[in-house]
Amino acid sequence: MKILLIMLALTSTMVTGVLHAQTVTDSWAIGFGPCFPRFSSVNITSLNSDYGASLSIRRNFSEHVGLRWKGGYSHLEGEWSDTSVNLIKEMTDLITSDFDLLYYILPCVPVSPYLFAGVGGNYKNITMGQAGYPDKNDFGYQFNLGGGAEFKMNSAWSIATEFGYHITDNSELEGIIIPAELNGHDSYIVLSASINFFFGQGAPCQKMTQKMNDLTDYNRIENLIVKHIPKEVTKEVVVDRYIRAISNDRLVLVGVNFAFDKSDLLPVSYPVLDKTANLLNMKPDVKVEIKGYTDYIGTDAYNQELSVDRAETVKAYLVYKRVAASRLTTVGYGENNPVEDNSTEEGRAMNRRIVFRIIR
Repeated sequence: MKILLIMLALTSTMVTGVLHAQTVTDSWAIGFGPCFPRFSSVNITSLNSDYGASLSIRRNFSEHVGLRWKGGYSHLEGEWSDTSVNLIKEMTDLITSDFDLLYYILPCVPVSPYLFAGVGGNYKNITMGQAGYPDKNDFGYQFNLGGGAEFKMNSAWSIATEFGYHITDNSELEGIIIPAELNGHDSYIVLSASINFFFGQGAPCQKMTQKMNDLTDYNRIENLIVKHIPKEVTKEVVVDRYIRAISNDRLVLVGVNFAFDKSDLLPVSYPVLDKTANLLNMKPDVKVEIKGYTDYIGTDAYNQELSVDRAETVKAYLVYKRVAASRLTTVGYGENNPVEDNSTEEGRAMNRRIVFRIIR
């Protein structure tokens, strides 16, 4: 049952992986973490007292393809009955060194599902729990197949979950129990998790760069904002290319957008906020209400909370730019008052926005 629950959790991870993954064309990464190994296709009954750990070094050559060396230690236990119906416990300590080719199915998003295949070597230390049965140490090789999902926390760190199926070159993984075993190749599975640190990163991958370029087409964004200005508003003054005054008390920050489902500012937002901070510092008596919005994806309650978080993010940045915190208040409006069609990706990006209300 424990294995089944873990497998279901991993399957869920793989499904949700369509939403996220890495964001650079090439990089290096080092990772480490615990694992849960288990005998599979052997002549004994597996126990649940297994444990292990792994260390890996990875080279991603593109957003789709990577090569990984992975070293691991696995402690596996099982039991079986001899001809006298004596219950015998067996333990295998396994040290492995594998080279795997990785393929990322959905690159350029914060969580990426991947597949892997490769070969490796192993060293087995086999201990039988009863006299009369020989212990054994031996070297061998193995074939590896599996998949997982990588969750990007930021540009430098990620968490990965993985399932691996490993086929050894003989039937001695659990020791030689039957003189003439029929299966020929023992195997074992490993469920693992790892924390990964990225370094030597290349340029952003093409798909992500294209999305950022789409969001920084300010002429297009300005036209959308103007298109959706309420009819009753008559005064419209362009303060800056990226900041538009609508009436005397409302500013729409064109280009201040957020990542999907997050309150993280996109890098293209910083120049707009820098200009906004300069304008506010030139008018120290003006107070501002920062209004955050989301697109329509998610529940009303969740979007309300997210919109407040986005407004707070903008406030924190302006305070960092020396705008007095006492001049700034925040409020969230969730998915209300969309300025563009929520049924399109472009429209949803526009609706994840910030509006200022000037309080005199």
